[in-house]
Amino acid sequence: MNFKSLLALTGTFIVSHISFSQTSAPKYSNEFLNIGIGAKSLGMGNSAIGYIDDVTAAYWNPSGLLKSKAPMEIGLLHSEYFAGIAKYDYVGFSKRIDDKSVGAISFIRFGVDDIPNTTQLIDKDGNVDYDRITTFSSADYAFIFSYARKMKYNIDAGANFKIIHRRIGDFAQAWGFGIDASASYDYKKWKFGAVVRDITSTVNSWSYTLSDEVKEVFDSTNNEIPQNSTELTIPRLVVGAARSFKLSKQFNLLAAADLDFTFDGKRNTLIRSSFVSAEPKLGIELGYKGVVFVRTGLGNVQWVRQFDETENLSAQPNIGLGLKIKNFYIDYALTDIGDNSIALYSNVFSVRYQIGRTNTPRSTTTP
Repeated sequence: MNFKSLLALTGTFIVSHISFSQTSAPKYSNEFLNIGIGAKSLGMGNSAIGYIDDVTAAYWNPSGLLKSKAPMEIGLLHSEYFAGIAKYDYVGFSKRIDDKSVGAISFIRFGVDDIPNTTQLIDKDGNVDYDRITTFSSADYAFIFSYARKMKYNIDAGANFKIIHRRIGDFAQAWGFGIDASASYDYKKWKFGAVVRDITSTVNSWSYTLSDEVKEVFDSTNNEIPQNSTELTIPRLVVGAARSFKLSKQFNLLAAADLDFTFDGKRNTLIRSSFVSAEPKLGIELGYKGVVFVRTGLGNVQWVRQFDETENLSAQPNIGLGLKIKNFYIDYALTDIGDNSIALYSNVFSVRYQIGRTNTPRSTTTP
C-alpha cells in the first residue's frame, strides 16, 4: 500500500461512517441500538418483548421491569464483532421504587478503537513519516433512563428517555435525544408486549471539527468534506407474545415470537412494502428446575439479492445457554451459527445479579 492509499484510508473511514448524517431520515440510523441486550434474548433470536422480566427490560420493553423478581438488579454484557475489531458493552441497574413502579438506568457502547489516523503522514517538507500516524476511536454511546408503572386492567406501562452521543475521534460528534413508550399485558398464561421506539423521532445533530490540513488531505484524496447536519431516526413498532408451558416438575418451556415493524420504506425483510416492512423473530427456552436453560432462536429473516438479480431468503439461527447460581444469572449466546445469514457470528456473554427478593410482580417467567 503506497502513502497516498494510506492518506485516503482515514478520510474514507470517516466519511463512510458518517455519510448517513447527510440525509434527514436515513434508513439505518442509530443501528447500534438494534443489536440487542442480554445473552438470554440474543440466544432466543432477539425475541423478548412479551416475556422480558429483568434489568434488560429497560432496553427491550421498559414496562417489563415491573415483572422483575428483585428490588434491585445489575446487568452486564460484553461481545465482540469483526474478529474483535468492534466491541459492544452494556451495563444496567434497576430499582423498585414501590409496589407499583420501577426505575432503571442503562449504558451502551459500541466502538472501534485504535483506528490509524494517516492525515498527518506527510510532513510539511513532503516526507513520509510513519511516526506521525496516530490513532483514534469511533464510538456510539447511549444513556437510557427508564420508568415503569402498574396501570389498571392488568396493564403495565413504561417509557425510556434516551441520550445518544456518537463520536469519531476529534473529527466529528453528534448528540441526540429520543423517547420510547411501551406496554405489557398478561392474560392467563399468555404474555403480550408492545414498544414504540423513537416515538417522537430521535434527532442526532452532527458537528465537525476539521483542521485546514485535514481538509487539504480530504481534497487531495477525493473525499467529500462533511458539513454540519442532522440525522432523524423515525419510529418503529415492535410487538411480541410469549407463553410458558409446564412440561413436568423439572422442565419448563418458554416460547416467544416478536414482529418488528419499520416505516422507512421497503426493506429486505420477510414482509415488505413501500409503507411498512416487518421482520419476525422466534425463540424458545427449555429450563430445568429453574437452574439450567437451553435456548435457540431465529431472527434477521430477510431477502438477499444475488449477483444474478434473484433473491434468496436468509435467516439467522442463534443458540444459548443459561445458568442460575443463587442470585447470579450467567448467560451465553452464539449468534448466527453456521454462518447462515449475512450477519457475522458473535460470542455473547452477560451476567445479572439480583439484590434481595420480592414477590410483588403479578407474573413470572423463567429467570
